[in-house]
Amino acid sequence: MTHLQTGLSPETIEKAHLELNENPDALHQDIQQVRDMIITRPDIGFLRTDDAFILRFLRARKFHQTDAFRLLAQYFQYRQLNLDMFKNFKADDPGIKRALIDGFPGVLEKCDHYGRKILLLFAANWDQSRNSFIDILRAILLSLEVLIEDQELQINGFILIIDWSNFSFKQASKLTPSILKLAIEGLQDSFPARFGGVHFVNQPWYIHALYTLIKPFLKDKTRKRIFLHGNNLNSLHQLIHPECLPSEFGGTLPPYDMGTWARTLLGPDYSDENEYTHTSYNAMHVKHSSSNLERGCSPKHMTRSQSVVEPGTLKHEELGESENTQLLLALD
Repeated sequence: MTHLQTGLSPETIEKAHLELNENPDALHQDIQQVRDMIITRPDIGFLRTDDAFILRFLRARKFHQTDAFRLLAQYFQYRQLNLDMFKNFKADDPGIKRALIDGFPGVLEKCDHYGRKILLLFAANWDQSRNSFIDILRAILLSLEVLIEDQELQINGFILIIDWSNFSFKQASKLTPSILKLAIEGLQDSFPARFGGVHFVNQPWYIHALYTLIKPFLKDKTRKRIFLHGNNLNSLHQLIHPECLPSEFGGTLPPYDMGTWARTLLGPDYSDENEYTHTSYNAMHVKHSSSNLERGCSPKHMTRSQSVVEPGTLKHEELGESENTQLLLALD
């Protein structure tokens, strides 16, 4: 075992070998081959090229060096093209902090039975007068940056569950093609993470329509890993065991505490009191052409919907086809 695999369990090392073609004896050579390609893209500033950093891109692309380099280039290019999104890109940035406190994203402490980290989004909690979509996206990207430092997660990957309970048509109308495309570009093609599934729960009809709208931006692999469960928790439990899930999803764990992940990232700076003013929020306004969302602050931080869906007849939907960019996450 090379020092680049230090801290990995023997089981994970074996999994990396079998699923990702990771060869401890060839790691340095594989990394150098990716690094040697950097000269072919003088238009991109590669701000980090150390061994451990490049390794996560190789793992995300199953050690296909050309694909790993393409992902590495897209990672930095996305940041160059969206500079305002990555200004003050840290947890205590007012916009990111507010999104984290409001549960965007939620991150379960316990992984699923494949060792994948489970991320949660309670869509109805999006108070559009308080959080811009861009800040929510920034909070998700920052959370992934923190999580992907864990080598076990580089290999095992992630699961995303989106609960659409009580997500209104008015809220959905703010999800324009341009901002959805921005999210897809940031997560599918520009981030070195393996996503094993994106699970929609309690989605209304207009979310189905929205999905149809963004399908052309999704890679075939992404589409095949999107599951529409509706109010059928049985189908969700076939893919993610109930003992890994909070009670909102019919699991055996306690209800999810929205402050869990925010407290992890913010530490002593965490506070769920409304400490922001309209002025301070606008001071860090993100100037991206795709963001026309309303900004401001509501007097209280929001509470998530308490509605819990009853398990129904088994029927989950694995979705279809088209190509181009990406959905709310990166796949391997």
